[in-house]
Amino acid sequence: MKFKILSIFPNILDSYLEDSIIKRAIERKIIKIEKYNLRDWTSDKHRTVDDTPYGGGAGMLMKIEPLYKAIKDIKKKSKTDVKKRKIILLSASGKTWNQKMAKQYSRLEEILFICGRYEGVDARIKKFIDEEVSIGDYVLTGGELPALIIIDSITRLLPGALGNKASIEEESHSEKNILEYPQYTRPAIFEAEGKKYAVPKVLLEGNHAKIKEWREKKQKIKK
Repeated sequence: MKFKILSIFPNILDSYLEDSIIKRAIERKIIKIEKYNLRDWTSDKHRTVDDTPYGGGAGMLMKIEPLYKAIKDIKKKSKTDVKKRKIILLSASGKTWNQKMAKQYSRLEEILFICGRYEGVDARIKKFIDEEVSIGDYVLTGGELPALIIIDSITRLLPGALGNKASIEEESHSEKNILEYPQYTRPAIFEAEGKKYAVPKVLLEGNHAKIKEWREKKQKIKK
């Protein structure tokens, strides 16, 4: 799986991409990350990527010209079948990302993320992308964090990315509207501020049938 990220601040992605599961997935060649600086497709000496909106209003909008040029060049260099790749704009007005979408996207071979900034992107960008995606009903400074979140949620679904396949099958959202049961580890009794907090007895007895029944009862239904 190739993840391509178009941003005006590509270096802020490095910290997250160079640790933990994502780093291991890159080392195992399960995923490949390519970062692009949008300013490389500007034509003026100031490398301008934004301008004031027509009709007035606060803030600045990302310009269509450098975005179009970047998308065109990146697509041209891609060797992935068009049916196996998607271009998505990370936008507060996009479709809300969820586990079902993560599974669908994990079947692709390439995703190009367009990371918006400022007050948004010139709306004509919609003619050159496949989908707008949001990670929730709130506004962020840019699309870099959403890109990382989506990359993480997809990567963990790819074969070999996680050490234990069951980790995917039993976690929250693996089934529609079902949240994972509570989990515990050692010590069996934890003491704090004069109180004792014990692990549920059923989990300590080794009866797998009863443990399964307890876990099913403790699963939460998302409202």
